[in-house]
Amino acid sequence: MAEVKNVEVSAHQQITAACCGAFITSIFMTPLDVVKVRLQAQQKELLNRRCFLYCNGLMDHICSCHPSPSHTQKQWYSRALPGPINGTMDGLIKISRHEGLSSLWSGLPATLVVAVPNTVLYFTTYEQVRFLLKYKMNCDQWWTAGAAGGVARVWSVTVCSPFELVRTKLQAAKISYADLLRSMKQELRREGVLSLFRGWDATVLRDVPFSMLYWATYDNLKKAAHQQEQPAVPFTLLAGSIAGGVAAAITLPFDVVKTHRQIEIGEQELFPASGSDGRRASRSTLQHLRSIYQQQGVPGLFSGLSPRLVKVMPACAIMISTYEYIKSHAR
Repeated sequence: MAEVKNVEVSAHQQITAACCGAFITSIFMTPLDVVKVRLQAQQKELLNRRCFLYCNGLMDHICSCHPSPSHTQKQWYSRALPGPINGTMDGLIKISRHEGLSSLWSGLPATLVVAVPNTVLYFTTYEQVRFLLKYKMNCDQWWTAGAAGGVARVWSVTVCSPFELVRTKLQAAKISYADLLRSMKQELRREGVLSLFRGWDATVLRDVPFSMLYWATYDNLKKAAHQQEQPAVPFTLLAGSIAGGVAAAITLPFDVVKTHRQIEIGEQELFPASGSDGRRASRSTLQHLRSIYQQQGVPGLFSGLSPRLVKVMPACAIMISTYEYIKSHAR
């Protein structure tokens, strides 16, 4: 019993640590993705599409490349700068100098509304399931942390899926809450409760394997380095980065499909008159994978590996380091 008491962490500590981790991760990662999106817009790659996916280190955020005529001010991703952006550091300097520091965190508030509760639910569920498996059921195998991570991700994705759908509709259509509620009621009558979980399968197929691989790798790295109780910050930065990189690389095909389906769903909300998008969005994850493989082979399933690693590895490192540090000091 003494061993259990030493490692047990209160729900208050877990919630505090998860909140701080989510906030700090977004603060560090958002400017990097803002610069990346501005570079794409500068090269016309982004603005030739109808909508795009932007991620600030915590979760994906669908944006329209063609805002409605009611918008008089240019969107943050299409504002003109005095000169071209030549790289990440140059972008950070030029955007902050000409548009103000706040422009580097464009799109952050709307994402945090869903991201912070999602992160809190995910991390606290992971801790509770892992504690149950390890100490109540005496199951401390190499896969224990991975199983807890998988359960936690299924639960958090399922609970937050309707809120994600609402957030996407609000971002895409710029409608009022009353119109949104009316639209959701119509969907519920027409398609039932399952309409609130559109895209759930693609999210689960990407995020659950990622979560399982991430936590299994991270936990086994902690065991190998004897850093299980209160791991040092340099270790958690390195271990979190490695675990995130391994999980991101292996699950990349599902991430490719998830990105395609999210954009298609977003375009359905932005451009409901287009019939082709609706047919494409109805395809299953397996059909997407088969289509990509037939057209581009294995390289197509793993396209964008480097940008994904550049985004995921530091985000995982910052998140887990902040979480572990605050969890052990928030007493």
